[in-house]
Amino acid sequence: MKKNIFIIGLVAVAATAASCSKNNDKDGDGPVIDPIETTMPEGTSDPRVIINETDADFNDPQYKANWGNYAEAVSSHLKNDAETLYKAWNDGLDGDEAFQTTFKDAKGAYHSYNDCIEQILDGCIDIANEVGESKIGDPRDKWENKLYTEAVYAVESWYSYHSIQDYANNIRSIQNAFNCTYKGKQGQHSIAAYLTKGSHPELAVNVNARISAAIAAIEGMAAPFRSHIGNPSVLVAMEACDQLKGVLKTLKAEVEHFENEEELKAIVSDYVDIVVLPTYKDLAEANTALHAAVQQLKANPSSATFETAAKAWMTARQPWEMSEAFLFGPVDELGLDPNMDSWPLDQDAIKNVLKSGDFSGMDWEGDYEGEDEGGSMSQHAEEIAEAQSIRGFHTLEFLLFKNGQPRRAEN
Repeated sequence: MKKNIFIIGLVAVAATAASCSKNNDKDGDGPVIDPIETTMPEGTSDPRVIINETDADFNDPQYKANWGNYAEAVSSHLKNDAETLYKAWNDGLDGDEAFQTTFKDAKGAYHSYNDCIEQILDGCIDIANEVGESKIGDPRDKWENKLYTEAVYAVESWYSYHSIQDYANNIRSIQNAFNCTYKGKQGQHSIAAYLTKGSHPELAVNVNARISAAIAAIEGMAAPFRSHIGNPSVLVAMEACDQLKGVLKTLKAEVEHFENEEELKAIVSDYVDIVVLPTYKDLAEANTALHAAVQQLKANPSSATFETAAKAWMTARQPWEMSEAFLFGPVDELGLDPNMDSWPLDQDAIKNVLKSGDFSGMDWEGDYEGEDEGGSMSQHAEEIAEAQSIRGFHTLEFLLFKNGQPRRAEN
């Protein structure tokens, strides 16, 4: 998930306004709090807030005409971005060397195989931190500050109620990277195996134990997360992610002492061949299938085609979430992460696209620019962020799901 900083301010303002009073939502366009439901259910410490999803509806005449066209345009971008990402790693783009070669040979920004191992671990640390502190922790912080509507807005994948599956798959991406595994296959060389055969077998055991504990804690959260942000199980998951991050940092500190260069080279090679490339290949193929399902939805909008497209979205989502431990290289340099996974959305902008039928706002040109280290953005970066906020997985999620279910088409 790429946090869209430019959009967060817009969403926060909208959410704060919506939280003031149910009657403030005059047009029924945004999620609002039902004050009757802001209570402590008996026997729990979890205040339940019902967010009424009274936003754009497929059956509303002002949106219906462009709904299928918009969904197809978004899925087309997803398909193209997934194919670009796989090609950049596997073959190279526009005559450039394939990134797999750069990484396997420790070239470019990588001056040694120790650098490559550190890059792998940095990706693992980053996603463990993001799941615990941002994806789960940020909504929880807002909740504890009684910003209930903002808290729900901050929950990634809340339209589909798919948040917990996403977060667990993020941790599985760490598991795959550390053990060099993917879909039942295991490489001969991995960071885990290097530790086990060397002087730190206990560290390999500890890392895997923390990975398993984090997955179990996340899957043990009360579901759907958007309706149970205040549940005690959320704190358990946050702590498990923090402990995982801690042991990964301990491991990274040891990398400078890894000395068997041939073995490190083999680890990097197997990591690319067993984990990265197959994950991105699955991502490209699943998004091709998703695009086909959305084309059927456009051609024949019905509850059945919504359901088929929603299932295809779920399938395409999995390899993306299982790639988030390696958000470096082309996915970062080309802006493909925010292209595909910006969050939160600018719902008002999405509804304006639905009304106008103008999909050109999803396109951007030039070299990718994001926020700088200080969090500020150039005008070009802001323009890119605006484009990315109305495309990607979550825009398509908005168009396909409502209240955790595929949308319905009235005859």
